[in-house]
Amino acid sequence: MQQTDTARARLRDLILDGAYAPGQRLTETEVALSLAMSRTPVREAFQALVADGLVHSAGRGVRVVALDAESLRHAYQVRAALEALTAELAAVRQAEGRIAPADLAELVRDADRTEEATLAGRLTEAVGHNRRFHRRIAELAANPVALASLDRLWDQILVSTRASLDPPHRPAQVNAQHRDLLAAVTEGRARDAAEAARRHVLDTCDARARAR
Repeated sequence: MQQTDTARARLRDLILDGAYAPGQRLTETEVALSLAMSRTPVREAFQALVADGLVHSAGRGVRVVALDAESLRHAYQVRAALEALTAELAAVRQAEGRIAPADLAELVRDADRTEEATLAGRLTEAVGHNRRFHRRIAELAANPVALASLDRLWDQILVSTRASLDPPHRPAQVNAQHRDLLAAVTEGRARDAAEAARRHVLDTCDARARAR
């Protein structure tokens, strides 16, 4: 099981980092060779990644997920609904005094790092900080089902859009929306937090569609 977990984690990182392109077919033999492992843990890792939605079965191997425009739009729509939910739940927990100040401070730092990396043009770094910002809000919501669902969607969206990664066409708007969302969560305004999260994700979807 340990080797399977290791193979799964390494494969996931390689896919998310773009080492394997969307739609690329992977075989047990080539991946086992590249990871210096036997085929058995690789085969089991393939099965786990199919369940995660990062790859699809393709004969004797798998193919890396590649969402088309319509599927990507659907993924963003579901992500918007889930992020609205987690932002609302996080704001409710904050209003009830159930979030530690240190956790909120980390959320602020994530927003700061995202803005700094974006404005400096460090796009890969910005993507990482942006995901940590949104994921931390989901963690503060304390709903593990929503968090797991978001992780799956974020992975699929990242893999499907990494090849077209370019400077955001609306950096000021993105950063302002992050600040609005941050303020709503920090001040415990649940309805405002939900709306800010939903609007931000759908605006991101629209901007990406226009850029395609």
